[in-house]
Amino acid sequence: MLIQLKNKDKLIIGGFKFKCCIGKNGVKKHKIEGDNSTPKGIFSLGFLYYRDDRIRNLKSNLKKIKIKRNMGWCNDSNQKKYNSEINLSSNLKGEKLFRTDHIYDLFIVIKYNFKPAKPGKGSAIFLHLTKNYKPTLGCIAISKVDFIQLLKIINKKTKIKII
Repeated sequence: MLIQLKNKDKLIIGGFKFKCCIGKNGVKKHKIEGDNSTPKGIFSLGFLYYRDDRIRNLKSNLKKIKIKRNMGWCNDSNQKKYNSEINLSSNLKGEKLFRTDHIYDLFIVIKYNFKPAKPGKGSAIFLHLTKNYKPTLGCIAISKVDFIQLLKIINKKTKIKII
């Protein structure tokens, strides 16, 4: 199964079309950390992260991870843990995953620049939630209703094609 990002505002899988938003600088083949672009290519999906205090009875064919208060994602390209989940109580620099704005109540890691992560090539590319469809810092975002629908369709073999 393949999810396709057809243009800057449409995510397509099978017969379903979901409104979405992407990085404010569009799609780039040669993404770099902090360029606010969404990487071009075909990528596997990683784990589904969720806030169990906000999302109940979540059904998915992806492996699920509960987001805890101290969880982060390392965006410091000088660290060994670059572009991976970290504990924010350590000395590592990272993006907080337990947020108040609800965009990370549900998110799926898009395996861009993964194992091994190349420093400076970009990190924390997620499929996450949006309410207003404003451009992201490089992720792809859809509504919560659409995300729940998407979870019923995808599995661990699903890939995302960003063109």
